[in-house]
Amino acid sequence: MSQEPSVFTKIINREIPASIRFEDDEFIVIDDIHPKAPIHMLIIPKQTYRTLEEADIHDEHFHAKILLLARKMARDLGISDNYKLVMNVGLDIQEVHHIHLHLLGGWEKTKVPKDI
Repeated sequence: MSQEPSVFTKIINREIPASIRFEDDEFIVIDDIHPKAPIHMLIIPKQTYRTLEEADIHDEHFHAKILLLARKMARDLGISDNYKLVMNVGLDIQEVHHIHLHLLGGWEKTKVPKDI
């Protein structure tokens, strides 16, 4: 059974536009089109894994790189002391079946929502 490319694969392939904040050979970082915070970006691997559980658990480079990139983006945006990382895992909970890590921040420190 053939899988239809995800919206993120289409963004990576420049088939649909996105606001790209960072890109290298392994990852792309874009603004979320439905932000839940003043800053809401998606860190997306170019390797297509539908869910985190499809990524090799022994691929330490992959797992470390996604977190390191989140930290770098938070630092570059000046939110490194006050941000959230969120990853939904599982085909039933994910809206897009392509691994992605949400980076959320930019709130005033006294107004950080606890329910995201």
